[in-house]
Amino acid sequence: MSFDLVIRNGLVYDGNGGTPFEADIGIKDGLIAEVGVCDGQADQVIDAAGAIVTPGFIDLHTHYDGQVSWDEKFEPSVYHGVTTVVMGSCGVGFAPVKPADHEKLVRLMEGVEDIPGTALSEGITWNWESFEDYMQAIDFPHTIDFAAQVVHDPLRVYVMGERAVFNEAATDDDIARMRDLTRAALEAGAVGFSTGRSDVHRSADGEWTPSSEATADELHGIAAAFDGLDHGILQAVNDFDLERGDPDAFDREWKLLEQFMAGAGGRPFSLSLMQRDFAPKQWRQILERSEDAKKRGLNISLQVAPRGIGVILGLQCTFHPFIGFPSYKKISHLPLADRVAQMRKPEFKAQLLSESSEKLAGDGTPIPPIADMLLAQIDFISCKMFRLGENPDYEQPIEQSVYKAAEADGVKPLEKIYDILLEKDGQEFLYFPIYNYTDLNYDAVFEMMSHPQAIMGLSDGGAHVGTICDASFPSYLLLHWARDRNGKGSIAIETAVKKLTSELADFAGFSDRGRLKVGLKANINVIDHQRLSLKPPRMVQDLPAGGQRLLQDAEGYITTIVDGVPVVRNDVLTGALPGRLVRVGNKNSKAA
Repeated sequence: MSFDLVIRNGLVYDGNGGTPFEADIGIKDGLIAEVGVCDGQADQVIDAAGAIVTPGFIDLHTHYDGQVSWDEKFEPSVYHGVTTVVMGSCGVGFAPVKPADHEKLVRLMEGVEDIPGTALSEGITWNWESFEDYMQAIDFPHTIDFAAQVVHDPLRVYVMGERAVFNEAATDDDIARMRDLTRAALEAGAVGFSTGRSDVHRSADGEWTPSSEATADELHGIAAAFDGLDHGILQAVNDFDLERGDPDAFDREWKLLEQFMAGAGGRPFSLSLMQRDFAPKQWRQILERSEDAKKRGLNISLQVAPRGIGVILGLQCTFHPFIGFPSYKKISHLPLADRVAQMRKPEFKAQLLSESSEKLAGDGTPIPPIADMLLAQIDFISCKMFRLGENPDYEQPIEQSVYKAAEADGVKPLEKIYDILLEKDGQEFLYFPIYNYTDLNYDAVFEMMSHPQAIMGLSDGGAHVGTICDASFPSYLLLHWARDRNGKGSIAIETAVKKLTSELADFAGFSDRGRLKVGLKANINVIDHQRLSLKPPRMVQDLPAGGQRLLQDAEGYITTIVDGVPVVRNDVLTGALPGRLVRVGNKNSKAA
């Protein structure tokens, strides 16, 4: 048999979680044609001696919904072994949409996911109205494959207009219309439906998201769109009205989510799970309720992250501790070099540090309400604020914190932060994990990841571009948990690979990928696991309208293959664009 490409001499982790084995993998016409000994001729050969070979990774939680329409690269996910992403998380997105509502959806995405509104407005092609139109418009060659979820916020705005923005209850007719539109999208190949119910999520104007106040009747009614289908998933994010201080909120919100799940007739549902600083025990409540729901027949999984979910602080970033200080606001419009020059003047520094920050949230910028809370507790939170270093370390003790550095220098933490952010000509970053690092250790993270209902997620690839850079989660799972922890709650390589591949493929209904098996799609990674490493986040200015975003590179990806075609060689894009839209459950689907 002749092959288009053969991977030889690699140690194969096939995605099933079993013992790895040495084998060749032969690829023909974009599919895996042989796993074992490939004696035939091959147009290309990749020598994987000393490397591991895995299925391509799947990222279940991204926000490339706008970027996908103008950018074919899917950076930074493509640099971390990801070969399939699912977009449309947390209920925010850009379809369906009427022309008059373009700006509403931009302001929502800007506020909720920290993607510059100017970049979205200039970059999005808007050559669609219905969700089916949207799928057609974005189905052009990209580096990797992608699937789209129907998203609650634009759906509600499309059906209800201004009533959706002001959070009025949907009528029976509204619900029926949303259900019909969701059903049509699912039948056209949408992978599922997502909604968002987080108090932290606001539009750039400080308004609640349309979906955040949807009633149980609305969610149950929309979920009925899945009736009779054998594909489709549901996804939600919910902080259970913590900000509002309602003691009954958790029970009320949980019952609502259960009605949502029940309305979908047993289709898989995932909920974001994190250890929150402002509710450190809530994750255990969610685990307990999820276990109970599972026993009662509800198909619920919990999306977890392999490290702290944190904010990158820097003078180039969307947020840093001085952004609301009057003196800084006067120079905030200046280029970075000019700001740094001003901030290095002793008199400017003394004046700024004598001031207090003005309120940020709701002032027309995409700063979430949590920012004001963080600023009010800056001394306390500096205990878990760190330099990441040239080899980023996300699991550091308090002894390496900014607080301890300030203590050693005999200055207040805020002054130490000021000095650090001026290093490297103002290009130094600090890392502050808001979630999953409450106790300055990974005990909760390990317990969450190890739970039988846990699935990997929450990378937010394509989102929070000026504050967070977590699309590197797959690389981190492999290098930190499956290599560097050395028994301190470590994870076997085969388990890590399974978590990134077959578990997610099975959950999402991607029956054609996620394993190294004859007949499945040739989405494959060849990785030098011993050399695998992360580089520090870097800020680049490559978005439309001059917008900037954080990217993070990796080293150790010998080859990443999509549809049988190498898209990454030695950590660099090849320029190939074999990736396309995945239409689940549709006769034209790659995953049908």
